Amino acid sequence: MSTDKNRATAAAILPLVGGPDNISSIAHCMTRLRIALHDRSLVDDAALRALPAVLGVVEDDTYQIVLGPGTVARVTPEFEALVEQGRSAGHPPRTAATAVTAEELADRGAALKQAQKARNSTPVKLFLRRIANVFVPLIPALIGCGIIAGLNGLLLNTGWLPAAVPALAAIASGFMSLIAVFVGYNTAKEFGGTPVLGGAVAAIIVFPGVAKIDVFGQHLSPGQGGVLGALAAAFLAVRVEKLCRRRVPESVDALVTPTLTVLVSGLVTIFGLMFLAGEVSTAIGSFATWLLATGGAFAGLVLGGLFLPLVMLGLHQALIPIHTTLIEQTGHTALLPVLAMAGAGQVGAALAVYCRLPRNRSLRTTIRSALPAGFLGVGEPLIYGVSLPLGRPFVTACAGGAAGGAFVGLCNQLGFAFGATAIGPSGWALFPLLDGPSGLGPNLAIYAGGLLAGYLVGFAATYFFGFTRQMLTELNADQEPIPATAPPVNEPVVAKI
Repeated sequence: MSTDKNRATAAAILPLVGGPDNISSIAHCMTRLRIALHDRSLVDDAALRALPAVLGVVEDDTYQIVLGPGTVARVTPEFEALVEQGRSAGHPPRTAATAVTAEELADRGAALKQAQKARNSTPVKLFLRRIANVFVPLIPALIGCGIIAGLNGLLLNTGWLPAAVPALAAIASGFMSLIAVFVGYNTAKEFGGTPVLGGAVAAIIVFPGVAKIDVFGQHLSPGQGGVLGALAAAFLAVRVEKLCRRRVPESVDALVTPTLTVLVSGLVTIFGLMFLAGEVSTAIGSFATWLLATGGAFAGLVLGGLFLPLVMLGLHQALIPIHTTLIEQTGHTALLPVLAMAGAGQVGAALAVYCRLPRNRSLRTTIRSALPAGFLGVGEPLIYGVSLPLGRPFVTACAGGAAGGAFVGLCNQLGFAFGATAIGPSGWALFPLLDGPSGLGPNLAIYAGGLLAGYLVGFAATYFFGFTRQMLTELNADQEPIPATAPPVNEPVVAKI
C-alpha cells in the first residue's frame, strides 16, 4: 500500500513538471526532490503545491519539490522509474497549464523568493552551495550512524546487552572513519573531476601509514585535517586532472592523467594540506567549544536569533563542513541544537498568527497543514507560506529562536554541554541524535526546554507585536478556504536546518 501511495505521488508530479522529456536529471536530499528542467515554463507551480504530498516548491539551481523526510527517499525511485518509462514510450512533454491566480499572500511569498534568488546568485554563495552539495548526500549515513552511536552509548552507560556494544560501535564508527573518502569522491564529482580520483587522494588522509611521515618536525596522524583536508585535496585533484586533460596527448591520457593526478595531489596533501587543514579543524573545534562555554546565553541568543536571516542570505551553507568537522572531532556538533531553536521560534510565531486571524480560513488551513512538518524541523512551508510574506511575524519568529538559543547556550555555559551526532534533522526529529557528557536525561531536558522557550517567546512576541492594526483589518477577514488536504501555498526557499 505504501509503495502504491509513493508511486501515485510520483505519477501526479510528473505531468506537472512537463513530462519525462522535460527532465534532464533527478536527485534528492533530506526533504526535496531535485529536478533539472529543460523548459521551466512547462511547470504548473500552483497544481504542484495543491498536491497533498507536496509541502512546497523551491526554484534554485534545480527545481525542488519539498516532500519531507522519509517520503522523498521513497518517491524519488518511483519518479525515476516513471521518467524512464515515459522516455522509452516517447511521450511528448506537457504543455504549459493555464495560469492560476494565487492569493495575495502567496504572491508576496513568490516575490520574496525571486528577490532572494537574485541575492543568492553571487559567486561566493554559489560556491557555498556547491560545498553544501558535497555534504548533503552524506546526511542519511550521518543520521543512521548517529542514532546507532546514541543507542550504543545508552547500552554502554546502562550495562545492558554488553555483547552488542562492540558490534554497534563498529557499525556506528565505520562510516565516520572513512568519511574523508566519501567527501573526496563527492567533491570531485561536484567540481567536474573523476569522482574515484578525488576519493583516492582523500583516502591518503585516513591511511594509517601516514603516521610514519614527518612534516614540519611532527609526525602526521591518520585522519589529520579530516573532512576539510579531504575537501581541499579532492578540489586540488580536480584542478590537476583538468590541467592534464588539456596537456596530455590522448594516446597516453588513460595512463598519465590518473597517475599525475593522484601523485601530485597526494604529495601536496601529505606535505601541506593535511597539516594546514588539521590546524584549521582544531581551531574550529576550539572556537566552538569556547564560544558556548564562555558566551553562554549571549552566544546562544545571537546564533538562534540570526540563523533564519543567515539562511535567507544563503550563508548557512558554510556551516555544513563546520558541523561535520565538529562531529568528526568530538562525536557531535554543539552548534546544531542552538541553531535548531530558530525552527521553534517559527512554529510559535505560526501558532500566534493562527490565533490572531480567526476569520482568515485560508491562512489558518495553510498553517494547520504545515505545522506537523514544522514540529519535525521542516520549516520551509511556514517561513515562506506564513511569516516572511507577513513581515513582522518573521522578525518575531527570530525572537523566539533567540530565546531558545539563549536557554541552550546558558545551560552549556553552566556545564551541561551536548550536541547532535548528525546534521539534517531539527525540531523533534533531533531528539534521537542528542549526545553529550552530561547524559541522556539532561540532554533531552535541556533541548526540550529550549524548544519550549522558542515556542512560547515566538508565540508571545508574534501575538503582541507581530501585527499592526491595519494588518489585522486586512488579514482578519473571511477568505475562501483552500482544500483541507492542501499544503502551504507559497514557494519555500529556506534550507532545512
